[in-house]
Amino acid sequence: MSWNRRDFLKNTSAATLAAMAAGIPLTNLLSSCNKKNSHATADTVILLWMAGGMAHTDTFDPKKYTPFSKGMQANSVLSTFKSVPTILDGVHFSEGLESIGKVMDKGTVIRSYVAGDMGHILHSRHQYHWHTCYKPPQSVSAPHIGSWIAKELGPLNPVIPAFIDIGQRFTLGEGEELKAFHTAGFLGNEFGPFLIPDPSAGLESVQPPVGMSSSRFERRNKLYYDLINQSPMGEYGSDYQKESLKRSMEQAYILLNSPEAKAFDLSQEPKEIYDIYNTGKFGLGCLMARRLTEQGARFISVTTEYEPFKGWDTHDNGYTRLIDMKKQIDGPVAQLIKDLDKTGRLDRTMVILASEFSRDMMVEGRPDLKVQEQVEQPDIIQDIKNYGMHRHFTDGCSMLMFGGGIKKGNVYGKTADERPCKTIENPIVIDQVHQSIYHALGIAPDANYVVEKRPFYTTPDGLGKPVLDLFS
Repeated sequence: MSWNRRDFLKNTSAATLAAMAAGIPLTNLLSSCNKKNSHATADTVILLWMAGGMAHTDTFDPKKYTPFSKGMQANSVLSTFKSVPTILDGVHFSEGLESIGKVMDKGTVIRSYVAGDMGHILHSRHQYHWHTCYKPPQSVSAPHIGSWIAKELGPLNPVIPAFIDIGQRFTLGEGEELKAFHTAGFLGNEFGPFLIPDPSAGLESVQPPVGMSSSRFERRNKLYYDLINQSPMGEYGSDYQKESLKRSMEQAYILLNSPEAKAFDLSQEPKEIYDIYNTGKFGLGCLMARRLTEQGARFISVTTEYEPFKGWDTHDNGYTRLIDMKKQIDGPVAQLIKDLDKTGRLDRTMVILASEFSRDMMVEGRPDLKVQEQVEQPDIIQDIKNYGMHRHFTDGCSMLMFGGGIKKGNVYGKTADERPCKTIENPIVIDQVHQSIYHALGIAPDANYVVEKRPFYTTPDGLGKPVLDLFS
């Protein structure tokens, strides 16, 4: 991309205005006085994000298998893959997830996550809800859960960014909507995500552009500060916002010159391990997450990446698409758990695998609250493209949790074995998920900051409660 001074000024102004739109807090209001729990069971969180809507009945909560045949009744299809046993007695996963099944003695499968009701289902809205715990729109920019953790606990290693996001580009469909929750909001830029769109090029994220000398980079860094001072942020932003923006740049500069930057270089990994993780961007993202955990990252998100009608967003070809998606995640997720366990880090690292909602062949939304149809599903299936889970289903979703005090070899919640395969035991909603994570990290459930003359909590109104049955 060719840049000139006008483009640079315009984009800098846009970025600073966006930061200002998060709200204008005062420094003393963002000085944490929240109580910490001294009995924390985790120091680090890795979120493995199945962007696009992962069907529970075709992954971690299989039902009756019905193979494809022309002329079959659509309503007869509950699962499009056979179920296979896991290491846990009586617990089965969907075919293609055998490696993850073999490490479930180290974690918990949740089969009763219920996604929020927000009317017409949009992926970016539900992803915003999952990552921030707040339904959009909000009068202020709600912080990402990774930003809350970065703010409340600070970095484990001052050189490594506390919040790192791996794998999501913003040049795709709904890119602007995705940006809306990849932010620290009113907490300030220094607690926002360090973005690595492609883990195979991760080292480039912590190096100056090719051909740029260190002295030239330092001059450009000084120019950046001058531009901030001349921008709307410099004129209208609060002292807190300006200092936070500068601190975020200083942190990036420190990383650039540190030995820890080698954690972003996947070529240093032994070939036999690298090859297990090398199933694509997501697999290599899992490898980078493990390496960054070893260097002291606090919160790392690795995504299969949301792009409309790609990946888990199976509006058609649900069965054939999932064959590939399972190949992308099965080996790397299992190897991540084994590697963390081998070094003892799993004890203090919580790993979560989740998606914004599930999918079903027939139901859009949930049985008692159906919403506008988005997929044409014939009653009689003649083409394999219509075989699979295509509609958005919010009443029964699967999650996995490992480490950080989570019970081992556990199954939490249950969905019905017949359609609609909805949650029938121990439903869990997003504020409970967030508070369970905060509980493990020792962050108080009533943690909040005053914004717009009202307390803004980690979960709406500070009412979220952790699910203690998930913990040992």
